Amino acid sequence: MRVAAIDQGTTSTRCLVVDEDGARRAGSRLHAQHHPAPGRVEHDPEELLGNIRAVLDAAGPVDAIALANQGESCLAWDALTGEALSPVIVWQDSRTAAALAGLGEAAEARSRAISGLPLDAYFSASKLGWLLDNVPAVAAARARGRLRLGTTDAFFLDRLAGVFRTDRATASRTGLLDLDSGEWSAELCALHRVPAAALPEIAPVDAGFGALDGVPIRVSIVDQQAALYGHGCQRRGEAKITFGTGAFLLAVTGTRRPSGAGLLPTIAWHRRGEAPVFAVEGGVYDAGAALEWARRIGLFADPAELDHFDGPSALSRGLVFVPALSGLAAPHWDRRAAPLFIGMDAATGRLDMARAVLEGIALLTVGLIEAAAGIGPIDRLSIDGGLSQSRYFGRFLAAASGRAIHVPGSHEMTALGLAALCGVDVGFARTPARVFGPDGSVTAADRRRFEAALGKSLSWRE
Repeated sequence: MRVAAIDQGTTSTRCLVVDEDGARRAGSRLHAQHHPAPGRVEHDPEELLGNIRAVLDAAGPVDAIALANQGESCLAWDALTGEALSPVIVWQDSRTAAALAGLGEAAEARSRAISGLPLDAYFSASKLGWLLDNVPAVAAARARGRLRLGTTDAFFLDRLAGVFRTDRATASRTGLLDLDSGEWSAELCALHRVPAAALPEIAPVDAGFGALDGVPIRVSIVDQQAALYGHGCQRRGEAKITFGTGAFLLAVTGTRRPSGAGLLPTIAWHRRGEAPVFAVEGGVYDAGAALEWARRIGLFADPAELDHFDGPSALSRGLVFVPALSGLAAPHWDRRAAPLFIGMDAATGRLDMARAVLEGIALLTVGLIEAAAGIGPIDRLSIDGGLSQSRYFGRFLAAASGRAIHVPGSHEMTALGLAALCGVDVGFARTPARVFGPDGSVTAADRRRFEAALGKSLSWRE
C-alpha cells in the first residue's frame, strides 16, 4: 500500500509517499504567517488547503491518504458553502489570555477535571468562543444554522472529502473534550460559549474520513501524536520530543487517564475496536521559533554554525537565555513570563548568545522530561525535528537530562506515523542515526543557574 502522508504544520505543508520499501518526499509548501496585532498569529485557510492539494498532486498515484494537523489551531466556516468565515487562529496565538484569566480558579479546576487541560490560550476552546463574539460573519452563520467550528483537520476533511469529522486525539487538544467519556463536554462548551452542535463528529483515528478523487483518507490525527507513533513509542514509558516551531514531549502512559507531575493528560490515539491510549504532554512554546528569532537579529546566519562550539558551555560561563518569547507552557502556563538573557559582558559575542539560546531550549525541555519521569520511568527517549540535527544540541540535551537521546535516521516522523497508522511497516526508518549519552558536562550548579534565571523570567512582569 502506497500512502500519501501529509503533515500540515505550523510553517509548511509536507507530503511523504510511504510504502514498505521506503519513503520519498513528494513536495513541500511554505505558507504565510500573519500577525495582525501583538499576540495574534493567523494563517489563511484557503492557502493551507491549496498547499495540501499541491503536495498531494505531486505525490502521484497512491492507495490511501493520511493527514496530520497542527493540533490546537482552529477556525469557523459555512456548513453549506464550505467558505471559511475566519482566518485560522494558530495555537501560538494568545489573544484570549486575559479573558481566560478572568474566569477564575473554579473554572480552571473544572477544565482540568473534565478535559485535563488548563484554561490557556494555547488550546482551541477560547479561540472558538472569541470568533463567535468578535466576527460578525460567524455569529450570522450561527443564527442561520449554518455554522461549523473546529480544528483545521475538520475544515480540510469537510472541504476535501465532504466529511465533518475529527479524531479523538485532536479533540483532546481543544479543551472541550470530556476525557472520560471521549465526547464533547456540554459544561465546557457552555463555559467557552461554543455551541456543541457546530462541532464535528468525533471518531477513531482509523475510522475513515471519506475519499478525495476516489482515494480513501484512512487516517487523520494531530501531528504530535502521529510523530509519537512514528517513533515507535507504543508502550508505557516510551517518549519522544519533536523540535519544530515549539518543542513537544509526549510519553505513553497506557489505557488509563494519567494525572500529576505538572504535565497534561491527552489521548495519544484511539484505534477502532480498541481502548484509547493515553499520554502525558508538555510543551515549550519557542524552540525553532526562538532560533528563527536569533537568526533574524543576526546571532547566526547558517545552521551549520550551531553544530559545534569551542570551549565550555555558555551556561557554565554564566550566560543564560530563557526562551519565553511567547511565555512559558508546561508546567508553568504563564503567558506573561519574559524572555531574557542574563550574564552578558563586554566579551560576549553573537555565537555565545546563539549557543545560550540552544542551551535554554534544551534546559526548558529537561523540565518536561523530569516531569514525565515523575509519572513513571522513561525507558526510551527519541527526538526529531530541526534541532535534532544539531550535534551540539543533542549532546547538551543528553548531558542536561542525564539520559541517552536517540535521533532516528529519518526526519519526517509525523508522516511515518501516519503511514504506520494506515498499516505500513515503517521499521526501516527507525534505526537511530545517532545516540548521545550523558557525559556529566552539565553540573548541578549549571542547573541552579538556569533555574534562577527561570524564576526571574516568571516574576519579571509581576
